[in-house]
Amino acid sequence: MIELGDIAIMGGGCYGSFYLGQLTTARRKVALRFRRLLVVDQDPGCQAAAHVVEPGCELVVSPWNDFLDRYLDPTRRDLDHLTDTIVPTPLMPHLLAHWLERRARTRWPDREVSLLPAEVPLGTPYDRLHHDGVRYVSFADWLCPTHCVEPLLCPAIKAPRTWEMADAVTAWTRDHARNRPTAAPALFNCRHTAFGVGMYPAHAAFDGFARFVPVADAATGADLVIGSISSCHGAIALLRVGPVRSANQPPREPEGVLYSQPYD
Repeated sequence: MIELGDIAIMGGGCYGSFYLGQLTTARRKVALRFRRLLVVDQDPGCQAAAHVVEPGCELVVSPWNDFLDRYLDPTRRDLDHLTDTIVPTPLMPHLLAHWLERRARTRWPDREVSLLPAEVPLGTPYDRLHHDGVRYVSFADWLCPTHCVEPLLCPAIKAPRTWEMADAVTAWTRDHARNRPTAAPALFNCRHTAFGVGMYPAHAAFDGFARFVPVADAATGADLVIGSISSCHGAIALLRVGPVRSANQPPREPEGVLYSQPYD
């Protein structure tokens, strides 16, 4: 049986409702145990609201960014956080990129901090820089089955899955590091956990930021490649902390900044 702490489902629409049903079924069948199952949506009348009825399940009415700032509060990092998880939905924005940006602004208040587009392609079969500045990538140039758990034998092509998005993003990060100081990538790798539901550990957010700090603390600043990924698909962006400014250098807005207004 899989034992977890809090599970946060981001979104109470059709996907969130499906994940809620699958995870509560997994608990009833003694395949999964959790402390709390949280469905996070800013709409109290969202689709999942009527189905949040079992003990330990809760609808959290909140914008996603506000919720993550509480859920991923560094002062709460303890042993429980090591078993907390996040369940993303396919159509949600790049929420952990925003969280990391806010953490960076707190850490380096006197330096330029911005989310930038990942301008250089990864080279996967699907590879598009969206107008929101996020690069969306996929190894699939076919229509994937709904709720695919990405097994080693790909159900779409009936052949072994020979790719792994984490490897591709890591290689892309190495190439990027040839031109700028760059930390190891912060990868939020969504893996199938139970009954067709994928999630990633909450501690991945802390770990990604902790690896970035010593690199970005340098006077030259640094970049962090952020990837919300699964084995086959991903959303990629860059977090940049600028160099230390001289005492008489005024702040400026760097070119190419995206996300002028955070998503909720």
